[in-house]
Amino acid sequence: MTWWSNDDDDDDESEYDESSVRVRPNPKGNKPRTKIRPEYANAVPGRILTVDRGRFTVLVDEDTPDERAITASRARELGKTAIVTGDRVGLVGDTSGAEGSLSRVVKITPRTTLLRRSADDTDAVERVIVANADQMLIVVAAANPEPRARLVDRYLVAAFDAGITPILFITKTDLADPAEFLSEFDCLDLTVVTGERDELPLDELKALLIGHTTVTVGHSGVGKSTLVNALVPGTDRAIGRVNDVTGRGRHTSSSTLGLRVHDDDGRSGWIIDTPGVRSFGLGHVDPANVLKSFARMAIPSSVPPPDGIPLSQAHDWEVVDRVLAGELGSSGIARIQSLQKLVGSLSDS
Repeated sequence: MTWWSNDDDDDDESEYDESSVRVRPNPKGNKPRTKIRPEYANAVPGRILTVDRGRFTVLVDEDTPDERAITASRARELGKTAIVTGDRVGLVGDTSGAEGSLSRVVKITPRTTLLRRSADDTDAVERVIVANADQMLIVVAAANPEPRARLVDRYLVAAFDAGITPILFITKTDLADPAEFLSEFDCLDLTVVTGERDELPLDELKALLIGHTTVTVGHSGVGKSTLVNALVPGTDRAIGRVNDVTGRGRHTSSSTLGLRVHDDDGRSGWIIDTPGVRSFGLGHVDPANVLKSFARMAIPSSVPPPDGIPLSQAHDWEVVDRVLAGELGSSGIARIQSLQKLVGSLSDS
């Protein structure tokens, strides 16, 4: 092995320094790309009212004399992040609302809740429906179309999973008595409102909606759009009819729309109308949330709980055992069995 050294190292160091490094110029003459995204500290806050083919109708300067609805597009830096009705967002660009103006949605404020569904229980791909709702108005017809308890169970599970308070509204009670259907939910501390086709309980509903953001869900043809048109005068949501042969409603509303509801005292709330669906997939739901949420919403039993532990604090297997033992009556047994089937289908998917 040969060892050698260069006695002139000190001279070499003085001959070459950092300024001697050759840097290839940018052939395009533009600034280098960066992954650092701007914070948009001066972005204008707004509320998404509806989404239509890549364009967003956004309410800005809410509750001020300058309140207006503007049109916006998505900023490239948001990527494929879903922007949905109810989202609170930040905007830049032309937010004047003048004809032909267009702003950009550059950020989404952290959401308090997120209502989702999937195509079916085996589909883990979620479809975001509404953001920041704190109530869900489940609209069911007493007849034409016939009420479906299993579909209501799915809505309840979606509400439980999202942390949204469910309310049950039964329409068309002039066509059938909903008592038998409602008895299936006796075990739950569920707010229930009923109304006829030509006599909607608008004052009662407004009292529940004021101060809240409420998303409506329901089977096609149950009367959601009729209800929204009545609650918000001047709204022209398309109304369909139920097929006399199949008993199914025809899809009329094709988009999700946020609308402000006012009462006689000038107070307001928000109602978000969604398109009618015939199925509500729960492939995205965490099964662990289902029985816990059911137990929290159950009406407390008059019988002292075992070991002094209320049902809402019991383990999942204890919830099932105690309900099947009759703690919540026959409706509780029907509900727990339905939820067990749902949890089973989610666990298997």
